[in-house]
Amino acid sequence: MSQAEIIPQPPVRRPALDPRFDTVFETRHLDLGGGATVAVDAEPAGHAALEKKLAKVRKKRNKLERVPLSKRLTAERADRHELYQLSVQSPEEDIAFLRKVYKGYRKKKARHFREDFSGTHLLARTWIQSGDGCTAEAYDFDPDPVAWGLHNNARSLGADAERLHLVLGDVRERSRKAPDVRCAQNFSYWCFHERAEMVGYFRSVYQDLADDGVFVCDLHGGGETQEEMEEEREIDAGFTYVWDQYRYHPIPGAAKNYIHFRFEDGSELYRAFEYGWRLWGLPEIRDCLLDAGFKKVDAYWEGTADDGETGNGIFSKAKRGEADLSWIAYLAAVK
Repeated sequence: MSQAEIIPQPPVRRPALDPRFDTVFETRHLDLGGGATVAVDAEPAGHAALEKKLAKVRKKRNKLERVPLSKRLTAERADRHELYQLSVQSPEEDIAFLRKVYKGYRKKKARHFREDFSGTHLLARTWIQSGDGCTAEAYDFDPDPVAWGLHNNARSLGADAERLHLVLGDVRERSRKAPDVRCAQNFSYWCFHERAEMVGYFRSVYQDLADDGVFVCDLHGGGETQEEMEEEREIDAGFTYVWDQYRYHPIPGAAKNYIHFRFEDGSELYRAFEYGWRLWGLPEIRDCLLDAGFKKVDAYWEGTADDGETGNGIFSKAKRGEADLSWIAYLAAVK
C-alpha cells in the first residue's frame, strides 16, 4: 500500500522498573508499503503526532526521491536526517562491533537487540539485516526522527520489518523482550545531567537485559571537548559537516553543542541539531554502571591511524588509554 495503514491493537502494559514510567502503551501496526509492516508502541497522543509527522515525511520524500542527492545539497532542499546518517553514523561497523563484543563475552551469537535514543532507528534496522531471524527494538520519544526512519529505514526491510518493534517513549521503559545486547550511541545518554539520573537509567538497563546480556555505550573526551570551537569535516557525498562546541561551563560540566551543514552553493543548514549535555568522564560512567549493578565494565579504546594523529575506527580492550586531545571510546557493561 502507498499509504501507511494503522491497525489498532489492544493496549500493552509492561511492568515498570520505576513508577514514573508506568506507561500504558497502545500497539499499532503500520503498513509502510512494499510488504513492510512495523509495530509501534505509543500513547494515543504519541500515535497522533507520529501520524502527522509521517505524512509530512512521505510528502517531502516522494517529491525529492527522484532528485539526485547532489541536486538536493542546498539549505533549502537538504534533509537533515539524511545528512546526519551520511556524516555521523556507520551502522555496519557499529553492529559488527556490538556483535563482536557480545560474542567475546558469551561465546555465542546475540539474537535480540535494543537501541536506546534510537532516532531514525538505523542501527536497529541494520541489526535485523545482519542476521537471519534476529529481532530488534528501538526507543525514542521524538516522533520527528521516528517518522523519518519509518519511511526511509524500516520500509526498506520489506517483510523483515515484522522483526522490528518501535516504542515512542522513555528509554527507561522495559523492553518487550529481554535484549541480549542493548546500546546507547552517539553520547545521547549524556542528556542525564545528574548522577542519580544516570545511575537510575543504567539500573533500568541492568534489570531489563537478558541474564547474559551486555550493554554498550560510547563516550568521548580529551581537552578539546571542553573548548568552544567549530570543527569542519568534508563528507564524500559533497557537503561539509560542522561540529559546533558552542558553550561549555566547567562547574556543572554542561555543554551546548550544535551540528550545522554547509553546501557548495554557499548556503548552510544552521543548527540542524542541538545538544545539551553534561560532559561525563570515563571513570564516572564506569562507576555509575557498577553502582547500577553490572559486575564488570571494560573499556574499548580506539587505535591510531597511519597519520599518527586521527583514530582508525578499530576499538580494542584497554586499561589506560592515551592522553589524546580528543578521543572516543566504548564501555561494555556485563550483567
